[in-house]
Amino acid sequence: MKRMFEGTTVLCVRRGGKVAMAGDGQVTLGDKVIKATARKVRSLKNGRVLAGFAGSTADAMTLLERFETKLNEQNGNLLRAAYSLVRDWRLDKALRQLEAMMLVADADQTLLLSGAGDVLEPEGEASSIGSGSGYALAAARALLMATDWDAEKIARVSLETAAEICIYTNKSITLEVIGS
Repeated sequence: MKRMFEGTTVLCVRRGGKVAMAGDGQVTLGDKVIKATARKVRSLKNGRVLAGFAGSTADAMTLLERFETKLNEQNGNLLRAAYSLVRDWRLDKALRQLEAMMLVADADQTLLLSGAGDVLEPEGEASSIGSGSGYALAAARALLMATDWDAEKIARVSLETAAEICIYTNKSITLEVIGS
């Protein structure tokens, strides 16, 4: 049986001209924590684009590097870079085997990318991927309705909430923000 590195929670929140993306730091192999401080969220294009990944670590890193290349080729155009990456991911024999998902965002939009050929723009001000995504997303949506907190605080508290529930999510949070 193939044992994969798994588990992650990545959340993107938009509010008041800010975009915050947060990811936990836990990497597991089966029932063991292999690393507690992995960095699963990155800032790209001089802080104009955020990218987070979930899934097999090596696969996700490969996709992140390719996405950054596509961003450069497309002069920072998020949607074109996303379509270009997903097309390669779906059609290339080696890339097709990669098991990961990505959440990418710029000041204007958030996109969810998958190897199944998906380029989805989630609805609402929050979106998430990974094993704890349902918990983080529910917390973010509740906080967006019930508080006037900024995107950064909502993302952090939502990830901390997910870490209380999901065994594959921890409180070692990387948080990147676009906007003022």
